[in-house]
Amino acid sequence: MARALLLAAIVLATLPITGNRPAYATVPLLTTAQRQAYLNYYAPVIFKRANEDNGQDGRDWLTNYNFDQDHNFATNRYRWLESEHYVAASAAKATSSPYAAWRIRPTLYTSLIEYTSGTTKSLVLLYHVYNAADKEGDAIHDWERIEIVVRNVTGTPGATGEYVNNSTITHHHEHIIRKRGDSGFNFMNTATGRHLMVWQADEAGSVLATHAHELRYVNDTYSSLASQPVTNDAEVEISGKDENKNVHYIFVPQASSAAVTAWGAKPLTFSNASTLIAGHDNEHTVDWYQAKRLTYELQDIADIIPTHWAGNPAWSTHWLSSAVDDVELESPVVNETGAVEVNAGRQRFYSKSRDNGASDLTDDREGIIHKDWLYGVYSAEADEDIEGSSDHFPGYEGTGTDSYGWTRQMASGRYDSPNSYWWQHDFFVHDGTVDTAGSTENGEWLRGAWYTSANGGFDGRWVQLFDDRPGLEPTIS
Repeated sequence: MARALLLAAIVLATLPITGNRPAYATVPLLTTAQRQAYLNYYAPVIFKRANEDNGQDGRDWLTNYNFDQDHNFATNRYRWLESEHYVAASAAKATSSPYAAWRIRPTLYTSLIEYTSGTTKSLVLLYHVYNAADKEGDAIHDWERIEIVVRNVTGTPGATGEYVNNSTITHHHEHIIRKRGDSGFNFMNTATGRHLMVWQADEAGSVLATHAHELRYVNDTYSSLASQPVTNDAEVEISGKDENKNVHYIFVPQASSAAVTAWGAKPLTFSNASTLIAGHDNEHTVDWYQAKRLTYELQDIADIIPTHWAGNPAWSTHWLSSAVDDVELESPVVNETGAVEVNAGRQRFYSKSRDNGASDLTDDREGIIHKDWLYGVYSAEADEDIEGSSDHFPGYEGTGTDSYGWTRQMASGRYDSPNSYWWQHDFFVHDGTVDTAGSTENGEWLRGAWYTSANGGFDGRWVQLFDDRPGLEPTIS
């Protein structure tokens, strides 16, 4: 016991350290407006294949959790299967239709993590790409995400010396990583943003092919796409397969005016919805001028976390109790005005998906608070393999080590946390390279009080930054 206490004391003495370098807040802490600006500046452009024949109009739009305005996530799957009726009401200009009250807002749910190592500030940007139904309409919600690590941050997005070091995208159960300088790691660079180009499959498809909203990197450069005649086939070459795949939708961040202009993207509203559907199956190739270009907005992952909280009287509306996640919150989850939505302390969250349209009420998957990627805990892979073949990085269990030999409990000083609870500020930052060892990943556990303003940090997973704009339709920022 004495030896363990001595080790804990030694570790705690080094906690104001990130990686193996002393942390000094030499770069000013970002403001809320700057954090929003960074998330907008690096928001991806998503090229999406659709499968919308046979009465499935609009099924492959990105959307928001409360698209049908019923404030009930458990209805999202079967209500989303009614998208064709929303489109029909739009075409008929049926403003008295119940579908006219829907507010379909293509959305990526985001978080920003800010930390300082030595004299360098870095950011981890998380983008959860939301689809309301998955697997040919048989599964509820979809959990793909895009992670981007930015180095040499000064406070002005895209300033001289700043660069994207690496990115990770979800490919079913795998996490595919790319590093600066890798081939097939391509951006649309504009005056208002640097946008990673990603392709997404439709909800259908065989497990032996691209399917179920999986993400892939786009191997083509933006200049090669922009230089094509508009009558060329709308296709991009994707990572892993190195073959062209159809593009029926292009989703563009609404806050990047240059990207919106370049693609001619439009916000999706009830009045124009019927003109912005792909309307083809996934094997049908369209010309570039026929691909539908839509804007999307950013909202917060922290908007969704309170819905999982056991202290929220409405948690059982959205989730089931058969999956439980305990998180030690040093500070509360707060909304855009700073009001508390989840109290500090050891809190329980329920995360099993609830589907009121399924006979057993679930597709047996879990929500955001349960996702290991929310804590940076995943085994990075260089290439897409057979689904489900990814190694497991045992971060929660307490045996997963970083490049310096640290585990999460060593980094946090919470030696009772393995297999018991997450600490609110547990996070592993990957460096863009791959370690094939089962219990080691290349990168670092963020250590100690990295998240405090005194140490130049901010943990945005638990803070809402973007105005929810309840009940409103999409607009151009």
